[in-house]
Amino acid sequence: MAKDKKTVTNAMRLLNASGVEYETIEYTADGVGEHFGETIAQMTGIPPEKSFKTLVARGDKTGIMVCCVPVNSEVDLKKLAKVSGDKKAEMTHVKELLSLTGYIRGGVSPIGMKKKYPTYINETALGFDKIAVSAGVCGATLMIAPKDMEKVINCKFADITKED
Repeated sequence: MAKDKKTVTNAMRLLNASGVEYETIEYTADGVGEHFGETIAQMTGIPPEKSFKTLVARGDKTGIMVCCVPVNSEVDLKKLAKVSGDKKAEMTHVKELLSLTGYIRGGVSPIGMKKKYPTYINETALGFDKIAVSAGVCGATLMIAPKDMEKVINCKFADITKED
């Protein structure tokens, strides 16, 4: 009889090697649809303001950068550019995600990417003991303390979301 294999991703390997505590929440990725961040938050029972999506952008001076914002909000590219030291920033094309990060759309984790990019997490994350970010694969989410993420990926916290 075949054993069910537990999901292990680059993000999890990096966290394990760093001795950082985290929790993995798995879900069925089938039929998640277009707005998968909010759908996954609903499926897992994690409040949307505590569930962060990972986006990849390009600054005109600094190049590739990563940002994490709550799934129920949008990144403000002007704010992102300002905190990153750029005049402007734009989202990268979905086709570039795998080659840049090593992850596919819907499974991009800010942890364990192919290269270390400057990473900016919306400052609201600091209001929670733990936040949810992708584990690096569709079907798994990590619950991790924001300060532990800071230790592992050297991210910065800033106001990078659009006002309602």
